[in-house]
Amino acid sequence: MRRSSFIRPEAGAVLRRWREALAGLAIALLGLYWIFGTSPGLLMWVGYLTLAIGGLLSFAGLQKGRFRHGGGGPGLVQIVERRIAYFGPLDGGIVDLDALTSLTYDPTQKPAHWVLTHQGGAPLHIPVTAEGADALFDAFASLPGLAPGRLAAVSQSADTLPVHLWHKATPAARIARLH
Repeated sequence: MRRSSFIRPEAGAVLRRWREALAGLAIALLGLYWIFGTSPGLLMWVGYLTLAIGGLLSFAGLQKGRFRHGGGGPGLVQIVERRIAYFGPLDGGIVDLDALTSLTYDPTQKPAHWVLTHQGGAPLHIPVTAEGADALFDAFASLPGLAPGRLAAVSQSADTLPVHLWHKATPAARIARLH
């Protein structure tokens, strides 16, 4: 038996894409209510804290929402303990985040792909529309020196050429940064 919903599937997809931003907005609105809707006191100060937390969650949610392309594409992405696994219909592979040497966004393929180059293997190509690919945002954002805003911007851009986003610093470059 199929469960029916009073929300159209397209509207549900939009709500799922922006869910973190909407949750942050709701928390911020609660903070505003506590600031302006109550008498001065402890709850008003908690409202300021709640407003700040809601604003930060909204900002992070907007970045994640811009990164998402929806599912339904070829393959499945799973991330477990800093290990990215892609199981596709024609290929796939597993890459440890610590073994990653470079990250590229390739819009020339249909759909666009994330290209993960790593030590000791062929590059792993992951379609941006693969099921579970939205979890890659948090994994990629943990790479040193890669700004989450850049991930969101490149995945929404109209570039037609591959964009090299990140490469692992060599030991000599890390030592030079220290001095």
